[in-house]
Amino acid sequence: MAPAAVAQDVMQGAPPDSAAQAMLLPAPFPPPVAAVAPFGAALPPPAVYLARLPAGPAVAVPSADQQDLRPPSIALDGLFAAIGAAHVFDDAKTVADAIPDEAPDALLADYAAQKARPGFVLKDFVAQHFSVAPRRTVSYRRRPNEGVRDYITGMWEVLSRPPDTLVAHSSLLPLPYTYVVPGGRFSEMYYWDSYFTMIGLYEDGRIDLMRSMVRDIASLIDRYGHMPNGNRTYYLSRSEPPFFALMIDLLAMHDGQVAYTTFLPQLQREYDYWMDGAAQTAPGGAYRHVVRLPDGTVMNRHWDDLSTPRDESSPQDIATAAATNRPAAEVYRDLRAGGETGWDFSSRWLADGHTLSTIHTTDLLPIELNCLIAHLEQTLSHAYALSGNTALSARYAHEATARIDAIRRLLWDGKQGAFFDYDWKKGALSPVLSGATVMPLFLQMATPDQAKAVAATLRARLLKIGGLATTDRVSGQQWDAPNGWAPTQWMAIKGLNQYGIDDLAQEIAARWMGRVIGTYEKSGVLLEKYDVVNPVISPTGGKGGGEYPMQVGFGWTNGTLLGLMNRYPQDTRVVLDRNPRADQPAAQPLPPFNAYDVKGPVVDPAPVPQAQVPPAPLRPSSPEVAAPAVSPPAAPAPASGSADAAQPVQGHDGDGQKDGGPGLVHGPGPGGHDQQQGGDPQRVLDQHGPAQ
Repeated sequence: MAPAAVAQDVMQGAPPDSAAQAMLLPAPFPPPVAAVAPFGAALPPPAVYLARLPAGPAVAVPSADQQDLRPPSIALDGLFAAIGAAHVFDDAKTVADAIPDEAPDALLADYAAQKARPGFVLKDFVAQHFSVAPRRTVSYRRRPNEGVRDYITGMWEVLSRPPDTLVAHSSLLPLPYTYVVPGGRFSEMYYWDSYFTMIGLYEDGRIDLMRSMVRDIASLIDRYGHMPNGNRTYYLSRSEPPFFALMIDLLAMHDGQVAYTTFLPQLQREYDYWMDGAAQTAPGGAYRHVVRLPDGTVMNRHWDDLSTPRDESSPQDIATAAATNRPAAEVYRDLRAGGETGWDFSSRWLADGHTLSTIHTTDLLPIELNCLIAHLEQTLSHAYALSGNTALSARYAHEATARIDAIRRLLWDGKQGAFFDYDWKKGALSPVLSGATVMPLFLQMATPDQAKAVAATLRARLLKIGGLATTDRVSGQQWDAPNGWAPTQWMAIKGLNQYGIDDLAQEIAARWMGRVIGTYEKSGVLLEKYDVVNPVISPTGGKGGGEYPMQVGFGWTNGTLLGLMNRYPQDTRVVLDRNPRADQPAAQPLPPFNAYDVKGPVVDPAPVPQAQVPPAPLRPSSPEVAAPAVSPPAAPAPASGSADAAQPVQGHDGDGQKDGGPGLVHGPGPGGHDQQQGGDPQRVLDQHGPAQ
């Protein structure tokens, strides 16, 4: 495919895609467990279900007109830029999170008046007019010989935040229920982090807290049309890998199938956000998150509606853009889109594999994003079937089938035995092998032969002494070798097990647990990421790399480690025997249903019959770029919370340019999962870093 054929990154008119319909509904459930409604049974209305849930206290959230949703970089204009340029704070995120003492317009006027006076000191002005919340140190001293399992349980309270109240001029988007933050500099809820944290909450019996977080994310989707990167105004212009459907899978393990119908409006609205403009985008074109390839195949990429430096990393972004001859707005857009990937940053997104200024995130169709969208389509099909809407159930089953077929065709390299990101402008696969190759196994979208080949590639190229390396490249970025991250390990282990490749799954689990628990033995903390290549375990986790120092806490490490310890008690015992200070009682046998075994609705691709299916309902085009007139076939009315109800994203440029074995959830978890397990009131937060 010639690059010129796909170089236009613009909205173009196109006739609606004619596609065949596949009626692939989820398989019937096994005999229902007590208190869980079987497939097709009458489910309680969502309002009744939600009213019964002990989700904890809630607060009223502001409407869009009650909070200034502009990011600080826009609301504070030149003052924000001056603070960043002067490096008033070591971390640019500090000023993005700081709270001004007056409205932006008044503050800017005050700044303009004072800076003209002799002796003006910007740092003093900031100290006078901004309230900087002291960062809550999440590292705390363990008791002597405290087991890592007890440590994780105690951390839930340390990392929990109560329901928010609206604070004038703050960048924080208030949440109505208690939630868990990752830790360190990340003092708000983050999207994809939350899923892996929820795994640990489920395993630890904290369904109350897990459910609260699901409802918080649903609240953000209701208010803004999507789940932002995190609950800050400066994250509203993008999202993160869409794990909401998997969170509902996890919740349904405990609450039953009503979870799918209850959160169907939010599932639909999230899908509409990611698919905005699909029906109007011509072959070879792109609009926001959607790319339509020359053959008509629709796939997704990462995107950000702004093309300015990120508020939380403004000085770094300005320096990156200055290091290249590319238009600055193009670099900023790709940096922001890189933030949406959750892999910020990695050689995956770099044109030359090592220089950040060559980042071209918006040119790539990532493996995990398209797998997650396919799973969302499967979940919508299942939820609409439960609600009795067979037409929409069939539509989304067809969309999932088509996307999984595209993943198997376009993202697969048979010679290398792995899935790769696809450069849609070059019409070629990325050369970077990454841990994302496990995503089609994790979501059961790979063929058995592909799964076997991926396993061989993992063993030969990514398996290291401490687990799986993130990529096969060393670039200095944090999402590359030598680092390993908890989400990749979890998805690889579970994905391999789902294809019966249990020996490699167990080996990865044992090596990763050895690295994480071994580091805990030396430092007394759990970390965001780990050096999995160095044979010597570092108490700091390794050099880290990337834009900020190593962070401690840490939500997704805690959650997945607890899940793996429950899944592999014998391997856990071996690791603990090597690390006596981390010793603890042996793990209990796994309950009948646990977070590791949760499976969402799966639609297995099959030959497509020759029936016509109308396109999915989509939000109208941005008013700045009017889509050419298209007359699609009549479609069923969209459900509540669908595209027609979606609200525009704050700061949307609207230009689409570079300018700027299948199974279903089938029962509740172990009894007692709603019990509160509060933290130890005697535990003292360590304000001085890791325990020694």
